Amino acid sequence: MARKALLWSMFMVLASFSFLLIHVYGEQPQVGQFSGGHYHDQMRKMQAFKASFVRHDSIALSPSISPSPSAAQQPPVVSSSRVYHVTSYGADPTGKMDSTEAILKAISDAVQGPSEGSVIEGIQNLGGVQLSLEGGNYLISRPLRLPATGLGNFMIHGGTLRASDDFPTDGYLIDLSSSSNSKNEVNGKSSMDAQLSSSSSYNYEYITLKDLMLDSNYRGGGIAVINSLRTSIDNCYIVHFTTDGILVQSGHETYIRNSFLGQHVTAGGDQGERNFSGTAITLMGNDNAVTDVVIFSAAIGIMISGQANILTGVHCYNKATGFGGTGIYLKLPGLTQTRIVNSYLDYTGIVAEDPVQLDISNCFFLGDAYIVLKSINGVANGVNIVDNMFGGSDKGIEIVQLDQSNGPFKDIKQVVIDRNNVKGMNLKATVARGSANGEGNSWVVDFNSVLLFPNLIRHVQYSLSTNSSQFPNHALRNVSGNQVQIQTNLNVSASVFVTVDQSVAN
Repeated sequence: MARKALLWSMFMVLASFSFLLIHVYGEQPQVGQFSGGHYHDQMRKMQAFKASFVRHDSIALSPSISPSPSAAQQPPVVSSSRVYHVTSYGADPTGKMDSTEAILKAISDAVQGPSEGSVIEGIQNLGGVQLSLEGGNYLISRPLRLPATGLGNFMIHGGTLRASDDFPTDGYLIDLSSSSNSKNEVNGKSSMDAQLSSSSSYNYEYITLKDLMLDSNYRGGGIAVINSLRTSIDNCYIVHFTTDGILVQSGHETYIRNSFLGQHVTAGGDQGERNFSGTAITLMGNDNAVTDVVIFSAAIGIMISGQANILTGVHCYNKATGFGGTGIYLKLPGLTQTRIVNSYLDYTGIVAEDPVQLDISNCFFLGDAYIVLKSINGVANGVNIVDNMFGGSDKGIEIVQLDQSNGPFKDIKQVVIDRNNVKGMNLKATVARGSANGEGNSWVVDFNSVLLFPNLIRHVQYSLSTNSSQFPNHALRNVSGNQVQIQTNLNVSASVFVTVDQSVAN
């Protein structure tokens, strides 16, 4: 209570003094007695002095007053921001001057700050330290790399990076690869000298790249994530790449979300579409996810050669199939393990080499876009292409096609293509239903127009209906060339209904 009374008394005295001082100034307007600058300077000093009495972290006690035991035990308040602003290091937010050295210095300081423990063993936890680009536009002449591996829990966000005209054509604007591969120098030391000792098999963990625009200036790529764990790429706009917009190699659990990628900035119908090149996203690792991403120009939208990846809510209109483009290319023959769901293939399709464990479902294919199963070693096993919509222009294009230029499919098991709705294209499936009717003792139902694989029917189910007073014996007499023959021992007027299936495993 005594401490509060003392503070209140000092505050009241100061307030009275302030009022009297201001009142005197107000009644002495003579020019020359107090200049405006001197007046405001005195006011600022007085306000700062007064604030020192009311701030909880700045209270000064007289020597005669002893602090309470509880107050003495409390540590001093220490405020140290872990957000590093690149302009504080001399980066030019206008994009006119090269900011490479300044940004690399900011990165170096950020990752060398205090840390606490580790995330996965061998990866240092930087505590969520952030590199802020402050909404600026920065010109860089070589890739931005971390000065050492074994780092985690770090974010780069909030601005634009643009490659200079002499940026290396095989580089990436942000390169999360092993620094030992880097030829860059930070603070006068080689990257090898700066390399931290790491017992982890991964380079980095939990690196977040967010709210960025990356302009590769037709020189190299946007982001490279090499042998890293749990990397997040969120709300990024990546353009003008010639190699990859995003490259993910080795490691796993890179999540790419809410982003836009294109070699050329267009919204479709570009006159130069035939010449689009590059790949927007390359996944050469396992367990990655691409969610709610738009790819608006590139020769290949997404190239996948790793296992257990999932694509959800992806819209590809990167380059029309008719111009040689591919929306999604699955290049891991014999071990695909990929799920493509709730996505939109817009005038560009999907190619899967020797698909094994592939699910394509609830997608929309527009503009005669279709799916190709490409034989490499003749394997197709565990494929689901179901519940999709296909829309075309009545050109007779089949919704699923086989590329057997390297040899026919020979090992076909559990391939289910069914329940797709089609308008303006030709239906293809591995499950089909047909009928035949007429008078006689033999009925043939031809499924070649629907069934995907030639000369392959593994299961037949049929029923025969007749109004004849006679009760004929009937049997399945022949299954060959994707045709089914039903025969009776009597001539009758009848209808035959047949269901066939190519997907039943041997």
